[in-house]
Amino acid sequence: MTLHRRPNRGPTSSFPAAAAAATSFSPCSLLFLFCCFSSLLRSSEALVHLRSKPFSFTFLDAPARFAVPVDGFGICGSLHVAEPLDACSGLRNNWTALGDGRGGDSRFVLISRGVCSFEEKVRNAQGAGFGAAIIFDDQEKNSLYAMVGDSAGIHIHAVFVSKIAGDTLMKHARGEEGECCIGSSMDEATGTILVISFASLVFIIIVLAAFLLARNCQLLRHRIQNPPASMKQEAVELLPCLTFRTAFLSSKRTAETCAICLEDYKDGESLRVLPCQHEKSGTKLRSRLVLLIDWLDFHLVCVDSWLTKWGTFCPVCKHDMRS
Repeated sequence: MTLHRRPNRGPTSSFPAAAAAATSFSPCSLLFLFCCFSSLLRSSEALVHLRSKPFSFTFLDAPARFAVPVDGFGICGSLHVAEPLDACSGLRNNWTALGDGRGGDSRFVLISRGVCSFEEKVRNAQGAGFGAAIIFDDQEKNSLYAMVGDSAGIHIHAVFVSKIAGDTLMKHARGEEGECCIGSSMDEATGTILVISFASLVFIIIVLAAFLLARNCQLLRHRIQNPPASMKQEAVELLPCLTFRTAFLSSKRTAETCAICLEDYKDGESLRVLPCQHEKSGTKLRSRLVLLIDWLDFHLVCVDSWLTKWGTFCPVCKHDMRS
């Protein structure tokens, strides 16, 4: 339901009631909000909007089961306070008796709960020429009632709101100078859930991105502070090298493939030889390697890059070249 003055319409600030629940976005709060809004959607089909300069409020309501339901387009009209407030007798502000030519659907009446039944209040509001009855609770409660009664002869709308909503509506009721709108809440509540869900998803993504960024920065800092051991280029160049020839294969002094890049050797390529001395090692792996060669050779470019950037050990047997 929206309430505002017709003249001097200016920009207004918006303070939705759901904003307080959406201040913290975490997986737990998201689940809690989904549960709350799901229960509200089951128990309510409309929202009451109150707009009064410079604030805007939104209240949930429970439509009466015996009155005409509000369609998806909503209804609008001026808001009047019932006289008497409980509307358990004929209303003194009776537009039918006054013979006002304006359509009754454009006027809503605010009624307090108690003294008589909901049905009697709605019938009295209908008899006074109002198009909708807004009945508010007379006690501070967290739940809304689905008003029941005999629908025979009822052709106006009726909704039930909380005491806080009723007090606020009564305070800002402007009669013919104001305008109230009752609209279907299904689309709006669903939109609110989507907004909260999207904001929660964005927050979770930001948290995960911040965590990954911090982790990567920590790893990078660790690598900078603790660089891997390497050999100087001068020391690497002291290791023997040779030019590959296919004839070497028969002497078993070289392998056919570089163990680093896994490319076959070609005639004329420069190889670097590592003195790993596998014949002096006791492991099975190194014992098997000694059957092929006494020295390990690699492409010169491959092994030089390995020893100067990644480590001081043989990429095959892990023998330290500094020993």
